Amino acid sequence: MKVITGVVGNDIHVVANRLIDLSLRARGYEVFNLGVNTHLEEFFDAAVETGAEVLMISSLNGEAEGWGREVKLLKSRYRTLDDLLMMIGGNLVVGSGRTEDIVARYKNYGFDIVCHQVDLNTGLDMLAELLQERGLQ
Repeated sequence: MKVITGVVGNDIHVVANRLIDLSLRARGYEVFNLGVNTHLEEFFDAAVETGAEVLMISSLNGEAEGWGREVKLLKSRYRTLDDLLMMIGGNLVVGSGRTEDIVARYKNYGFDIVCHQVDLNTGLDMLAELLQERGLQ
């Protein structure tokens, strides 16, 4: 299973990005890590180039929301990505808010899995569960 991962926008949380990479590899995923300071278009381009089944975006500075709003639009431009599983995690907003509201907002943006302030292993378990439900793992 191929996974594109990286940190969106002007976020430079390289340590968290590296931990995600290592954890995905330990679970047997083939990882294409785009690193930090990654523009949304770069994630989609990489998914096309690699044939990845999962796009996993992280953000720890809360900046993801501005970028997340563009997911549906961009995905519609990349017709070959209709089945791409979209996941986002980290600290997804600046300030505070109810987790239920934040998750619903990001799902409306087009993400299949939203892990706002969820620990990494729980998020990866959620990914494995959804992949199993879809018969992909």
